[in-house]
Amino acid sequence: MNTTKVKRRVGKYELGRTIGEGTFAKVKFARNVETGEPVAIKILDKEKVLKHKLVEQIKREIATMKLIKHPNVVRIYESLLCLPPFSSPLMLLKNQISKANHGRMREDEARRYFQQLINAVDYCHSRGVYHRDLKPENLLLDAYGNLKVSDFGLSALSQQVRDDGLFHTTCGTPNYVAPEVLNDRGYDGATADLWSCGVILFVLLAGYLPFEDSNLMILYNKISAADFTCPPWLSFGAMRLLARILDPNPMTRVTISEILEDDWFKKDYKPPVFEEKYDTSLDDVDAVFKDAEEHHVTEKKEEQPTTMNAFELISMSKGLDLGNLFDTEQEFKRETRFTSTCPANEIISKIEEAAKPLGFDVQKKNYKMRLENVKAGRKGNLKVATEVFQVAPSLHMVEVRKAKGDTLEFHKFYKNLSNSLKDVVWIPEEDVKDQAAQSKNNT
Repeated sequence: MNTTKVKRRVGKYELGRTIGEGTFAKVKFARNVETGEPVAIKILDKEKVLKHKLVEQIKREIATMKLIKHPNVVRIYESLLCLPPFSSPLMLLKNQISKANHGRMREDEARRYFQQLINAVDYCHSRGVYHRDLKPENLLLDAYGNLKVSDFGLSALSQQVRDDGLFHTTCGTPNYVAPEVLNDRGYDGATADLWSCGVILFVLLAGYLPFEDSNLMILYNKISAADFTCPPWLSFGAMRLLARILDPNPMTRVTISEILEDDWFKKDYKPPVFEEKYDTSLDDVDAVFKDAEEHHVTEKKEEQPTTMNAFELISMSKGLDLGNLFDTEQEFKRETRFTSTCPANEIISKIEEAAKPLGFDVQKKNYKMRLENVKAGRKGNLKVATEVFQVAPSLHMVEVRKAKGDTLEFHKFYKNLSNSLKDVVWIPEEDVKDQAAQSKNNT
C-alpha cells in the first residue's frame, strides 16, 4: 500500500508546513519545484480580505515593497509575498533570542543583527518608506543568519504625510512604539522607526523589554519618560548608544547617520551586499480580487461590535479616563467617548431613544449609528456619528463625534444626550466616591 503523502502545490511551488499565522493570512514553507529553491509563501484569506476591505492595503504593501531592494529586507516574487532562499527551518529572530543564553545575546551577535537592521531601515527611509511596526516578530533570519525585515502591512510612504510634514496615524505595537506616536500630535516616520530599533537592540542585549507593565497607563508613562534601566552586563558603549536612541524627544534623538558613526556600532561593521535586480507586478492581485466591489455590497452583517485592543485605547485616550463622558476640558472638541457595562444592543437602543426626542433621524448599521438633525442649523444639518466598541466581554466604549455641522450645536446636543444616558455611562467606583464627597462639600 502506497502511504506517500501527496503535497499541495500553488503554481510552481510545493507547499510544506505552516511557519506563521495571522488574522488574514498564513505563511507556509514552500519549494520551487523547477529550481529546488526554498521560499516562504504568504497565503491570504480572500473572504476576510474582501470583507474587511483590505485589497487596496495589500496592493499598497506590494507596491511599497517593490521600492525596497535590499539584502536585509524580504523580497517579492510574482504576486506572492515571498522571502529569499531559506534552508529549513525558517527562523524568527524572536525564536533566536529565546534560544540565547538567559534569553539574551552576546554583544557581538546582537551588534551584527542591529547593524543589518539599521542598514535595512536606512535604505527604506531613503526610498521614502517607513515601516512603523518594527519588532522581533517582524524580523526573520535566513540560513546564513542574515536578518530580513518583513511585514510592511503598516508601512507608509512619504507622500502620506499631512501639510505639517508629519504622520498622524497611530499604529504599531505598544512596547515598541515611540512616545510621540502615543501622544497623537503627529510624528516623523524616520525617528519613530529608529526608536523601535532601539527597543529591539535593548531586547537583544538584555533579554527583556525596556518598557513593560500590565497597567497600560503606567506603560504609557514609562515610554513617554523613557523610564528604563540598562542591565549591568552591558558595555558602556552599548549603554550610551541605547540612551541616544531611546531619547523621548524626537528632535534630539540620534539619527541613523549618527549611529553609523558610533564607535560601538562600527565594530566589525560590514556594508550590505546587494542582490540582482528583480521586479513584480500587481496584475495578478487585480485578477484575484476583481470581484471585490461586488463582495463589498453583499458582505455579511457583523454580529458583534468591533473589538478594540489595548494599544488603540492608549492612542484614543491619553489618560484612559473613559468614565467621564463630558469633560470641561473637551469644550471645543468635536468628539468624546464614554464606557458602559451595558450590552451593546442596549447602548444602541438607549442612544436612539435619547436622540429622537431631540429632533434627530437615526440610521443604524451593525453597531454604528448616524444621527442627523432634521432642522438645519448655522452650518446646515448637524450630523453625529456614533460607534460601539468592545473593550472586554462586559465592557464597551462608545465614541460620539461630530460628522458635519456646527461645533457649538454639537456641544449642546451631547450635553442633552448625556442627561438621558446617565444609567448607561459607567463611572468607576473611585469617581463615584469623589463625586459624593464633592456634593457633600458643596452642601
